Amino acid sequence: MAILDKHAVLEKNVTLLAVCSFLVVTIGGIVEIAPLFYLENTIEKVEGVRPYSPLELEGRNIYIREGCYVCHSQMVRPMRDEVERYGHYSLAAESMYDHPFQWGSKRTGPDLARVGGRYSDDWHVAHLIDPQSVVPESVMPKYGYLKDKLLEPDYIGEEMATHRIVGVPYTDEMIEVAAADFRDQADPDSDYDALLERYPGAQVRNFDGEPGVSEMDALIAYMQMLGTLVDFSTFTPDASR
Repeated sequence: MAILDKHAVLEKNVTLLAVCSFLVVTIGGIVEIAPLFYLENTIEKVEGVRPYSPLELEGRNIYIREGCYVCHSQMVRPMRDEVERYGHYSLAAESMYDHPFQWGSKRTGPDLARVGGRYSDDWHVAHLIDPQSVVPESVMPKYGYLKDKLLEPDYIGEEMATHRIVGVPYTDEMIEVAAADFRDQADPDSDYDALLERYPGAQVRNFDGEPGVSEMDALIAYMQMLGTLVDFSTFTPDASR
């Protein structure tokens, strides 16, 4: 009862309650924030994570432009039901080159953090053209027009240079050959060996099955790589963090 009586003093004195609340929040904030100033990097480096290829980067831009993040998150939380449905929980390193990140705030549709490789390119094409044809209960709008809009990599090098300013490790060579890499990734008949050296694990093929590089090619290339860069069969969390 003595403790409760002392607590009653705070409840009855607005000024004292405000001062004590401020002190508690201040101390808590210092405890959480101060250690960050002594860490060289707050994100654990994970093998396999790399910057987006030019085609994937353009696909991500389309993903953002069309508002896909409004209904689809890209963050699997470390809870049993989420891990069983979507796969391994998301790592901070998987979003280290996202500006902005695509964690999302709600799920009208499923989480897409691990969607890469789960469906064929043909499925994605059909889903984008007519979502209800493959998922009858879907409320997703149609995006068939993406297949008719061809892309030219006129400014992809400049965009990569801009991302480098905020920390994405694009090299001068990557930026210089960005336009060629953009076209080569959507052309399985191209000489893409150098592309794969620059972007290990990049998938090379005609994603929408039509001539030219369309917005649908870029969007599918982006979605097909989501969650595929890290080999979780060998991944071991850093226990020191």
